[in-house]
Amino acid sequence: MADQKLTLSLDSGGDVVIKLRPDLAPGHVERITELAGEGFYDGVVFHRVIDGFMAQGGDPTGTGMSGSDKPDLKAEFNSEPHTEGTCSMARTQVPDSANSQFFICLADAHFLDGQYTVWGQVESGMEHVHALPKGEPPATPGTIVKATVA
Repeated sequence: MADQKLTLSLDSGGDVVIKLRPDLAPGHVERITELAGEGFYDGVVFHRVIDGFMAQGGDPTGTGMSGSDKPDLKAEFNSEPHTEGTCSMARTQVPDSANSQFFICLADAHFLDGQYTVWGQVESGMEHVHALPKGEPPATPGTIVKATVA
């Protein structure tokens, strides 16, 4: 389990390989793994991409207002810093509201430290995350063609 990786195959033709961190957030890693295994993330867009900040996806409606039909997760805030390539769960103002949406930091975002659950780190393919179309939402958003865990 400690060496599990999530691969996001993007429509740009590139793969983003993320090292999962169950040591930091076991419940969140379990959810991401479960959703990826069910094909939940396949075809889902990055609906919010802010240059110099982060790329957010994981909403099946592509609006940023939805999630999976599974119950929301209890926060697993940790001391891992939000640096470039950090993968963390999106949530509402309510700490225990993360569900399926996540974001990948495009740059250091230490103001998020301790307030969002870090669950992974990009090991390769960060250039594909940086290349995602920008916007809230982007005119033509980048899409996760397939998400797999190995």
